Amino acid sequence: MLTFIDSHAHLTSSAIYADIEAVLERAQAASISGIINICTDEDSLARALPLAKKHPWVYNAACTHPHDVEDRGEIEFPIMAKHAHEGHLVAIGETGLDYFYHHSSPEKQQIFLRRYLKLALECHLPVIIHCREAFADFFEILDKEYVVNGKHAPGVLHCFTGTIAEAEEVIKRGWYLSLSGITTFKKSEELRAIAKIIPLELLLIETDSPYLAPQSHRGKANEPSFLPETAKVIAEVKEISLEELAEATSFNAKKLFNLKTAN
Repeated sequence: MLTFIDSHAHLTSSAIYADIEAVLERAQAASISGIINICTDEDSLARALPLAKKHPWVYNAACTHPHDVEDRGEIEFPIMAKHAHEGHLVAIGETGLDYFYHHSSPEKQQIFLRRYLKLALECHLPVIIHCREAFADFFEILDKEYVVNGKHAPGVLHCFTGTIAEAEEVIKRGWYLSLSGITTFKKSEELRAIAKIIPLELLLIETDSPYLAPQSHRGKANEPSFLPETAKVIAEVKEISLEELAEATSFNAKKLFNLKTAN
């Protein structure tokens, strides 16, 4: 049976949560068997905990987003750490560095990236990384802070939009790369070229709902049911069947996030 796992969606953000039951119903109708729900603040995590209990195929990851660590990082870190240690999360994230926007200083972002990497190691959880125009600093921190027995601990670069050279650096470290609906945009030729070189065993797919709806839904709020459109484009680029892409990316998500109940 053809099924997909959405490796990154913000189900409990205020933009999508009001209609969450309908969103999840449409996701299942579109053959989505698992969703990694990304919580980026205390409120979205509070909504996520009962949601995952009600829907065992929804899994939670959490930390304060790099944009917001300047204002909320110190307040929210103990909350995120508590739930990580108590086994309520399948990953730490999305953490990382974003130098395109200036919502939080680079210095503060780097401090919290290091803290969240340490938390991930303590809890034996993978990390989900947001990185924009900051790859040099990110790789330097990753190589220093997130290596165990000479090998990088597990993680994924979500919604990858970097260069081919940056993708190759991620691949060299044995990390996953996750592609979003941006891959379907008409002007995303370079990203489709990157999709072609990503080894199938290191590829994930995501919606980043409610953001970045794929080409046929542009202008709408994104949701997990739109994931097959992105998957189809990537499969065509890689010259493999949609079934092969779905099977591989689902296997990769289960392996990275240690999912037990996803089909």
